[in-house]
Amino acid sequence: MPLMRLSPGVWVARRLPAAAWLVALSLLLAAPQTAAQSPAASDWGYYGGDVFGRRFSNLNQITRGNVAKLTLAWRYRTGELGAGLASADKLTFEATPVLAFGLLYLETGTNVVLALDPQSGELRWRFDPHIDRGRKFGELSARGVSVWENPTAAPGPCKRRVFSGTIDARLLALDADKGEPCRGFGAAGQVDLTQGTAAAGALLITTPPAIFRNVVIVGSSAGDDRGMGAGRGVIRGYDATSGALLWSFDPLADGPAPGGVSVAGAMSVDEEHGLVLVPTGRGPGRFADSLLALDASSGKLVWSQQLVHHDLWGFDLAAQPVLGDVELNGVPVPGVIQATRTGMLYVFGRVRGQPLFGVTERRVPASLAPGTNAAPTQPFSALPALTSQRAVQPEDAWGITFWDRGECRHRIAALRNEGIFTPPDTRGTLLSPGYLGGVDWGGVVFDEQRQRVIAAVNHLPMIVTLQPAGDPQHGGYTERREPLLSSWGLPCTAPPWGTLVSVDLRRQRIVWQVPLGSSAGVTPGWLPARDFGMPNMGGPIATAGDLVFVAAATDSYLRALDIETGRELWKYKLPAGGQATPMTYRAGPTHRQYVLISAGGDGVLGTPRGDYVLAFALPAE
Repeated sequence: MPLMRLSPGVWVARRLPAAAWLVALSLLLAAPQTAAQSPAASDWGYYGGDVFGRRFSNLNQITRGNVAKLTLAWRYRTGELGAGLASADKLTFEATPVLAFGLLYLETGTNVVLALDPQSGELRWRFDPHIDRGRKFGELSARGVSVWENPTAAPGPCKRRVFSGTIDARLLALDADKGEPCRGFGAAGQVDLTQGTAAAGALLITTPPAIFRNVVIVGSSAGDDRGMGAGRGVIRGYDATSGALLWSFDPLADGPAPGGVSVAGAMSVDEEHGLVLVPTGRGPGRFADSLLALDASSGKLVWSQQLVHHDLWGFDLAAQPVLGDVELNGVPVPGVIQATRTGMLYVFGRVRGQPLFGVTERRVPASLAPGTNAAPTQPFSALPALTSQRAVQPEDAWGITFWDRGECRHRIAALRNEGIFTPPDTRGTLLSPGYLGGVDWGGVVFDEQRQRVIAAVNHLPMIVTLQPAGDPQHGGYTERREPLLSSWGLPCTAPPWGTLVSVDLRRQRIVWQVPLGSSAGVTPGWLPARDFGMPNMGGPIATAGDLVFVAAATDSYLRALDIETGRELWKYKLPAGGQATPMTYRAGPTHRQYVLISAGGDGVLGTPRGDYVLAFALPAE
């Protein structure tokens, strides 16, 4: 009897009796919900959407043709607004939830883990790890959790687990059904990540752990202290069941004893080749500012690529590496895409780490500050840069009046700037791009079918000034960092200051680049808001409905854009800053598609604070 395919994985015979059709129909309706019970089959089972971190969804219920009808379906408030926090000014809400086991899992900036009903937004459970609210933290951020199911355990408590890394350097394991600590994991459900380190008071975790089979992998950072040597960012793998340490890799193992290399960005797992891809931060040694491929079972280094030499600028790798097949002359090659704060995209082969697009060492400006050295060359990618690399000149000064343009012209003329990688100087250096990027932790989309990379990009210039400190560990200097702004509070260089960019890897060209965000609430009251493109924190996602969803910008809008042209098709004013990466999923008996974002503001960008989780959908039929 011929077969007919109803949906992926569901086949039925063409000629069936009525009762059999009812059974087949029930299987069809149940299939997506059943598949969503495991992270690997979920619509959004990982921080980056899928295990590859591509932030691309195959859902297509919401399309270019109907996205204008998108409406708020539900909202939830976490209750975390910073009361009693000594570092409340740094509080963010940057979480991207994951969907698994029939629930949405996310956490607040203070590591309160929540499980919500995906259809209604109702709270199912809540776990508070009780961080010390009186302690001064370098950063108050938590971008998400990871979920795991033990394939060998019998049904029962903690067969399904939620893992969270905290800002006070703990690794938590919670029962995914009830939110209770898994008592057999570490000490009563948690592992102290400061054990065996010399930076007990500095380490924090802001990104979800990576999981390979039964190994939970975490890095660490030292908050927003961008000085070298803030703390050793050791990468470690723990047994997902017991919490026992399985392996560790120190990026500074071959470097000087003082200092450290942070690992603040989200990691990605290549299950096929047994690798974990790790983006590292600023620091000394050959593994700083590098993309590392480690054996996920043993922690041994397989290959590495350093993308910034002797980082004097804070251009560390913050974005999650993205895995996928990259076409070279029509042939798919397993690749890894790494976006950087320099605004450059690098693509390497996953197995050996060879560049799939050219990387050339070019000479860059020398350091003029006594007692400091800069690397003579830096690696430049052959792919088009997402930000300008040329020197900023006084004639580039921008302003809304003749007066502030003149003010900016004088400021630029007083600063050293010879293009990208101009070393910091005692008289002040114009840093362009600034240390927000380029591309920051929000990451990028990889549309594998189109071979497109889509990124939210910053173009905000900064000033960095070296000040004598007499501290040999910091080269005898400290750094003062500030944005290059006029008295109106606007950047001294022409907009856009934030863009959304689509890059075609097949043709190695930028397909489109559009301003991201308006100047609403920033420009003086007598000047109408313009879509200048504003600084942003957070990233985009894309869907098979030919849409890109992104918030991130300082104007607190969630937007939907046409994936082919970048044209804005829909936007919604959020009740607080949307400095988070959205996600999308299906729920309910009709498999209604939702788009969800956390809206709580960002202390660094100064966007409005809040505690909102907002889900949008097409009107219910």
